Amino acid sequence: MEAYLVYQHDAFTGKQLLDEQGRPKLRDSYLLDTLECGDFSFATACLLANRKYGKNTQHGDIKSHQYILSFDPRDAADNGLTMEKAQALGLKFCEENFPGHPAIVCTHPDGHNHSGNIHVHIVIGSIRTREVERKPYMQKPRDWREGMKHSSTAQTMRHLRVEVMELCESAGLYQIDLLNGSKERVSEAEYWTRRRGQMKLDRENAALTATGQQPRQKKFETVKDTLRKQISSVLYRATSFEDFSDRLMQQYGITVKESRGQLSYLPSGRTKFIRAKHLGDKFDKAAVLATLQANAERKPKVQFKQDTIGKLIDIQSRMTEGKGIGYKRWLTKHNLKVMAQTVKLLQEKGLTDEDALNQRIAELENKYHDSLTVVKDLEGRMKANKELRYHIAAYASTKNIAQQLKAAKRPATFEKQHRAELTAHRAAAAYFKANDITKLPSPKKLEAEYTQLASEKAKFYEQYKEAKSELLKLKTAKQNVASFFREEEPAQQER
Repeated sequence: MEAYLVYQHDAFTGKQLLDEQGRPKLRDSYLLDTLECGDFSFATACLLANRKYGKNTQHGDIKSHQYILSFDPRDAADNGLTMEKAQALGLKFCEENFPGHPAIVCTHPDGHNHSGNIHVHIVIGSIRTREVERKPYMQKPRDWREGMKHSSTAQTMRHLRVEVMELCESAGLYQIDLLNGSKERVSEAEYWTRRRGQMKLDRENAALTATGQQPRQKKFETVKDTLRKQISSVLYRATSFEDFSDRLMQQYGITVKESRGQLSYLPSGRTKFIRAKHLGDKFDKAAVLATLQANAERKPKVQFKQDTIGKLIDIQSRMTEGKGIGYKRWLTKHNLKVMAQTVKLLQEKGLTDEDALNQRIAELENKYHDSLTVVKDLEGRMKANKELRYHIAAYASTKNIAQQLKAAKRPATFEKQHRAELTAHRAAAAYFKANDITKLPSPKKLEAEYTQLASEKAKFYEQYKEAKSELLKLKTAKQNVASFFREEEPAQQER
């Protein structure tokens, strides 16, 4: 840890950067202090503490814990934050919250991507070398006894977040609400995956651009990024948990489960669930249920007709796409519901006989096409009526301007001053001539005719909608029955 804080490292590989002589390169700027180490270095103080109390004897045991105080990039310019001030704040924070632990406090002037945020690394040895005063957030003797290992419990982390917020407030620095969590939580591992993936994508896009091809994707997304986006797209439309889980499975093949009060998500193609806490607070159970309840209260409840049916889905063809077993279970459940709706619809309409169903479909197709033809004709007549009324009104309002042009002493100047009116007048006259209109009809008569046409259109359009709706349902029912028996025949033969 001390080497990382002092020397330059490659952001992606984590390896030390070397100069021309092969020696590690020091960081351009940093401040470093130690606490509770006595006359020894931090590493030696940790080693002595481990030996004294017989802890961390195995190679894989945790030897230290790291916390980082990352300040807002604006604090330097707006609030006068310097490295020296940040280092002093870090030392104070360490003394108050990690007493008894060997510690190293180091301030760096910049963050990743040259974001400009001054930040303080606080690294503590895991063994407490002296007994300390018990604080309210300390739950067990290990939290204050000498020779015990540091434990980062949920209550400890909440205490530290409060301390950071109060530290920034007392120092007059910017701060964020650390107590309400993050809507979308990104771990350090995912952060670096994003960085590496974006660099690789940028290189590939540069190669495509050089050959004259257009890149398809410009922003790299991790598996969790894609999962967050897919869950969010469903979450804000669903109104119940069942609806939420069904939509996730249907649209994206994502399985959601609840275990010990926590939600986990399994994207298509994966075998291991991803816990909601690794995605962000808005994906956990409490937040999801709150959003679903808000959706249900906000959205009016749609009254579905009893004869509304869906379509059967070919399970075999979907499974060849690499969907999981959870998706297959959902499809089976979906198809059972669809067939129940199909049978109910055909029974209610008395169309369980195939010939009767085909005859009714033919009748509806004729009614559908006839009504649509009448609607289109009425729409055309209404459009012509509206256009004629527009030109009559324009012609009447600009007729006086056209007459004044004939008597104008300077026609060119008058034309320029009234170009818009004269253009409208001439366009109306040209329209009348093109349509062989020699006598202009009354605007009131045209308006009454338009109202009559609109009334007729509404009547035929209603017939068209009814025929179309019933036709689609019966065609879907017919298709569902045919699909059902196609799937049943191989199953019967196998049995």
